[in-house]
Amino acid sequence: MAEIIVFQPRPELDAAQNMRGFITSCRDLLTVFGTDLDFDALVWDVTEYLEIKGRGKKRHRLIFSTLETMEQSDPQPFSEPFLSFSKSYIRYMHGVRPTKNIAFRLAALRALHSALNESSSCNPVHLKPIHFNRAGQMISERYKMTTAYRIAGQLEMAADFLSENTLTSVRFSWRNSLPRPGDAVRIGKEFEVKRLQKIPSQEALDALPKIFRMALSPPDVLFSSVAAILCAAPDRVNEVLSLAHDCEVWEKGTGDDDLVYGLRWSGSKGTGEITKWLIPSMASVVQEAIEKIRRVTSEARTIAIWYEENPHGLYLPDEMEYLRNKDLSMLEVADIIGLSGAESSSRQWCKNNKVSLISMGTGYVARFSDVERAILRYLPASFPYVDHGHSLRFSDALFVVQRNGMHMQRGTYRCMIEPVTIDQINSGFGSRVRHGFPSIFTRLGFAALDGSPLKVTSHQFRHYLNTLAQSGGMSQLDIAKWSGRIDIRQNEVYDHMSAQDMLAQIREAAGNEKNISGSLAKISPNMPVSREDFVKLRFPTAHTTDLGFCVHDFTMSPCSLHRDCIHCEDLVCIKGDESQGMRVRKMLDESRALLKIAQEGESEGYAGSNRWIEHQKSTVERLSMLCALVENPKIRQGAVLPLSLMQKKVLIEKEGTSVSRISFSPKSR
Repeated sequence: MAEIIVFQPRPELDAAQNMRGFITSCRDLLTVFGTDLDFDALVWDVTEYLEIKGRGKKRHRLIFSTLETMEQSDPQPFSEPFLSFSKSYIRYMHGVRPTKNIAFRLAALRALHSALNESSSCNPVHLKPIHFNRAGQMISERYKMTTAYRIAGQLEMAADFLSENTLTSVRFSWRNSLPRPGDAVRIGKEFEVKRLQKIPSQEALDALPKIFRMALSPPDVLFSSVAAILCAAPDRVNEVLSLAHDCEVWEKGTGDDDLVYGLRWSGSKGTGEITKWLIPSMASVVQEAIEKIRRVTSEARTIAIWYEENPHGLYLPDEMEYLRNKDLSMLEVADIIGLSGAESSSRQWCKNNKVSLISMGTGYVARFSDVERAILRYLPASFPYVDHGHSLRFSDALFVVQRNGMHMQRGTYRCMIEPVTIDQINSGFGSRVRHGFPSIFTRLGFAALDGSPLKVTSHQFRHYLNTLAQSGGMSQLDIAKWSGRIDIRQNEVYDHMSAQDMLAQIREAAGNEKNISGSLAKISPNMPVSREDFVKLRFPTAHTTDLGFCVHDFTMSPCSLHRDCIHCEDLVCIKGDESQGMRVRKMLDESRALLKIAQEGESEGYAGSNRWIEHQKSTVERLSMLCALVENPKIRQGAVLPLSLMQKKVLIEKEGTSVSRISFSPKSR
């Protein structure tokens, strides 16, 4: 466990002195990234200190190089004293606020270094808001919108840290001005291109069930089985790779003989261990996929158990146990490892792994102890655990294979294991097919209609299932729980319903007499125009707003109530959208506060306050009515709530009040 020391600036010292104290503390006192960390090195290998699941043998290195030279073969380091500050900041912040994507934190410092270098010396004490503005501009120019937003968030964190700890000569406040990326615009070519990039193509979805049945080789069986699991629930691939071999769960259902089937998951991104129940139509498919994976990986779990019990001994199958502690011929070395090519391959392997060979006249032999020592070096660094978080042992893991078992060209080790990685899964799905690496599609003869290679990514299935859930009317809370999220606001990123899909959803809901009230519900079934046709005429188009859907037809007239949707009769809400309900309640609280301010202004004699009071009263009234409808348990989920009904109710009440003031008594005639 790394020792965390909270830095406390001394108020009697200036910024330069506090900065020197901060750097000295981080260099000499902190143990984050290990007590043996070479603080002065240009490159830090922090692989062992990042809890990233499913990354396998991939190393994570921090290179403290400038923004301009970061991609060059000989990158240039930051200038001092910014270099020492950057290393100190990275080390300190990973202790108090660790992150899995530490590269974003370093990218923010690179942009800040370049901005500071343009105007003055590279002393972080001289940083001002102008430098952060320039750094934010560089980030927005260099990275995609989603990446730039996250890096700029790290830039804001650095600004807060510097100012709060008196590490700059002038204290300041700086906020990230880059907009949070979103998909509010759901029409046009640009949206359709982005949408198709984030969900699997229909051709790939059609091919995967056939591949699942056709697959014979261990890699193809495993890759197609992973695809089957990802098609059943919106899971992150690192969660799939963290499944235990006994992950299946059965529980009694509502019926006497019903059993519900699910998988026990180790959640990520803040969610704990959960059981995800599968819909009956996919349960049998997932059961078959799990059983296929177990068969492919059973030998690797046997090897893992051996090494847990015998950490210093080489695993040998029972039929080869007689070779233990004997001098081995090259053929015997090949048999132990699983090499093809017999003697030549064995000699090359011994040379590569620094195993001494002894000439015996007719050939070469190797000592068993030397071969054993060389093979044991291939044990994963985190063994006996799959990851450094110590949450799953190799002997319990579902996704553990013999070394090189997922490689189509290299020989599979009979005596060594490794975890299945995210990169291997995505490579099997076709991420590197354009670079000559075959995928499950190319190996089994599937291609797009135009002849181009098919490919999917592991994360596209998650986007696809979330979009299906959105179009099917599942509540935002249920989608978040199903997807393993702790924040329902993240659902928006995975919603790729097109404008046509949303319009169809509104029409379908409005065309169902159980989901609608008012004039639509009163249409007689014997009318010449059907309810469905009437709905199409009533709702020719739609787009999203903060409160629901706007069905105003802009081909007929422009919007007359821009940004005042709550007073518009063309606003339609769908009950069950949790994020929409949260926004309605938040807007109601804000409107009540604004009404109070307007009333106080009127009491103090401010001109025009009465008009604001009238407007805010109307807003509060309509939002209150909408909240009551949204929270009414008698109204079913998915029901359409047109605000035109509320508008008519308000007008009728006002007209009734007006008429009641006029008295036509007999005496007045």
